[in-house]
Amino acid sequence: MAIVKMKKLRLIAVRQQRDQLMDQLLRLGCLEIREPEGMLADEAAARMLRPERAGLTEARNRAAEMEAALRVMAKYAPEKHKLLSPRPEVAEAEFLDGQALERDLQLARQLNDWDGQLRRLAAEEGRLKDEIESLRPWEALDLPLETAGTKTCALALANVPAQVETEAVADAAEEATEQVQLVLVSQDEQQKCFVVIALKEDMAAVLEAMRTVGCTQVSFPGVTGTARDNMADRKEKLAQIDVQRRQITDRIAQEKEHTAGLRLSADRLATQCAQAEAAERLQGTDSIVALEGWCPAKDQEKLAGVLESFDCAWEFSDPAPDEYPEVPVKLENNVLTRPLNMVTDMYALPAYTGVDPNPLMAPFFILFYGMMMADMGYGLIMMLVSLIVVKKAKPRGPTVRYMFPLLGLCGVSTFFFGAITGGFFGDFLPQLAKIIDPNSTFALPALFSPLDDALAVLIGSLALGLVQILTGMAVSAWKKCKDGDKLSALFEEGTWTVILAGLGLFAALGTPIGLLIGGAMLLAGSVYKAVKTGGGPVKIVTGTFMSLFGSLYNNVTGYFSDILSYSRLMALMLAGAVIAQVFNTLGGITGNVVAFVIISMIGNALNFALNILGCFVHDMRLQCLEFFGRFYEDGGKPFRPLDMQTKFVDIVKE
Repeated sequence: MAIVKMKKLRLIAVRQQRDQLMDQLLRLGCLEIREPEGMLADEAAARMLRPERAGLTEARNRAAEMEAALRVMAKYAPEKHKLLSPRPEVAEAEFLDGQALERDLQLARQLNDWDGQLRRLAAEEGRLKDEIESLRPWEALDLPLETAGTKTCALALANVPAQVETEAVADAAEEATEQVQLVLVSQDEQQKCFVVIALKEDMAAVLEAMRTVGCTQVSFPGVTGTARDNMADRKEKLAQIDVQRRQITDRIAQEKEHTAGLRLSADRLATQCAQAEAAERLQGTDSIVALEGWCPAKDQEKLAGVLESFDCAWEFSDPAPDEYPEVPVKLENNVLTRPLNMVTDMYALPAYTGVDPNPLMAPFFILFYGMMMADMGYGLIMMLVSLIVVKKAKPRGPTVRYMFPLLGLCGVSTFFFGAITGGFFGDFLPQLAKIIDPNSTFALPALFSPLDDALAVLIGSLALGLVQILTGMAVSAWKKCKDGDKLSALFEEGTWTVILAGLGLFAALGTPIGLLIGGAMLLAGSVYKAVKTGGGPVKIVTGTFMSLFGSLYNNVTGYFSDILSYSRLMALMLAGAVIAQVFNTLGGITGNVVAFVIISMIGNALNFALNILGCFVHDMRLQCLEFFGRFYEDGGKPFRPLDMQTKFVDIVKE
């Protein structure tokens, strides 16, 4: 339960063995590869070395093709998945099978080609439908659309907005010439369509005059025949498109059985991308390649055993202090503390020289969550959901693999606090007993009630908060002592631990001895800081006063506000109990068992959904602000070794 110690690897290998070496490192999955910065810092070596090329662009293009093919299958041949079904397991040898990958790539390209055909058909379908809609107003016109007129007369098609009166259109046309004829072809809510007939020499003037009332000339370039004939032709083409679409979608559906293989190959290609990306971090010449990387110290011997089979030179070393910010961080926890990685990942990984917060945080996070939820019914639901999902689905995602185990642990705590407060979906059982028997006095046994003993719950919440804050202070003092700054630990964390303990003794027993000792330590610490800063007697006295005043003001207000923040434990416990009781009371008013159960369950479901998120958010706040602020040093970079990248399958190592 700590931050894993890392070893730095420097390696030079024969170029001809580069691909085989990368394959073996991939199978090991314990080395994060980086550029050989040490060699690049040497000017002579930097002039000889050049970045490696491993086909990363091609690998990404192939992966994109496979992802596109999977989207095609999901759209046209979706699979039905069983609820909570785990990811299929695949042997390592099968996963790395290159022949299967090439077959799946050919199928992926065929699927993408079919998808392209469907897209083109959809575009053509849209164009034909638009043409039909443009021809529809002229469907009643029994005249070829290309007709321009006779030897002396011209003919034009035009439309105006529907709100324009027909008489106004005619008047506008007749202002240009009286020898004009308008024929109304159709009208709807948007427009009125006319055939305009006039002498050839007057047509331009007529159309110009009609523009004053919103008239627009309509033309169909390249279209011959009547509107009705053209619409029939396009409808026939739409029917042909529909047939072609069904043929292509049927072909896609026939490949449904290969969807699992495509998913497997998508993971293969993702792994190839990761391998190519790692290989392109290498630097090399015509004969050698060089790399640097980080691996867990416990995997050093295993990695060295693999390297011995290659023609290469390597060395392992501990990270130097100036390299600490660059050392990747990996946390190693047990089954109880590992789920807290969800919280740590959401906040920030600790620095390599920092402290793994999970073992310190786990008891507080789980205890606080259960205290805020505090209901046996909710706890049972949480435990059952966690158990079913973990056993059935075996989640492997970056978040869900921690979320559901953490839900189960918090469910245990929720059930425990529900048991000692007598809560089972609020007061569901006593209310149900009263509906069945109005004289019933049944009640679940409880050590205390959030509604009746709110003050005691508040005091307990603040006391738990004080314990967590003191724990954070102890960790901070330990870190300072480890770094050789023991006096700072004594005069800072030590002083305020004594003062806080003294306050407790004074409140409980009335003795001021703890406060007197703490005050003396606070004064001594202020003098120590002033002397350490340096200067004459006046400066030391002034510095002592300023340090004393600053420490009192900052720490008194800081500790007071931090401890007071833990009152949210009482507030959420009380709020959850009240909401559950309100809904149970509303159901009990009906006097009917069925109605009571329905109303109560609906209300408790809403209460549960609200609290399961609200308690997590408030618990996170207590850990990240009040607790982590005492000792936590963040800024760690996650350890990302070269490994098999899978989204759809789980690899079984051989």
